[in-house]
Amino acid sequence: MDIKVNKNTVIVFDLDDTLYNELDFLKSAYQFIAKQLQPKYWEPLYASMFSLYRNKENVFEILSSKHNIEKQLLIEMYRNHVPNINLFEGALEIIEATKVKEGKIGIITDGRSKTQMAKIKSLGIEDLIGKIVISEDLGTEKPNPNNFKAIETHFPNSTYWYIADNLKKDFVAPNALSWKSVCLLDNGKNIHYQSYKYMDKEYQPKAFIQSYKEVNII
Repeated sequence: MDIKVNKNTVIVFDLDDTLYNELDFLKSAYQFIAKQLQPKYWEPLYASMFSLYRNKENVFEILSSKHNIEKQLLIEMYRNHVPNINLFEGALEIIEATKVKEGKIGIITDGRSKTQMAKIKSLGIEDLIGKIVISEDLGTEKPNPNNFKAIETHFPNSTYWYIADNLKKDFVAPNALSWKSVCLLDNGKNIHYQSYKYMDKEYQPKAFIQSYKEVNII
């Protein structure tokens, strides 16, 4: 897929499961928590936590009971740890190629500001992003069009692209605003995997890609 970029082009990304796998954030947080609770022998605790998660158990409720630690403290450790995560292959090349052609880069993501910014910093792309829209800062979550209009206000009179993964909430608003929308298909590790429920036209992007290797910045 070719994306023609000039100074009036804005390519906007979702964050979780679009620039990296959110499951890797969860694993990073679980490892951090396990090391705090059992520093010398953390691996079995981490294995147990991840297995509980995979079996849809309340991991923090169980940990709180077994380790005599407040559940809220575990949640804060999860949200506020420094994550060990990596960009999907090809994502950085698209961002850098867009910048070379004087295009603009944005991010629209739902979540808590501190947590989402920690992810962006850990991915090493903070200085490459012209506008970051986080739902906690704005007070609205996708698919509310205000989150997308914040990009339009910051970069007016442009051609807008939105690359994301979640059919439930990612494409309704940009499609209504006549953005060009692209879905990065689930690689088998996505946290949200109920796309089969949202196959009506209003939820569909304009295009699908399996990886960033399919995108050419021209």
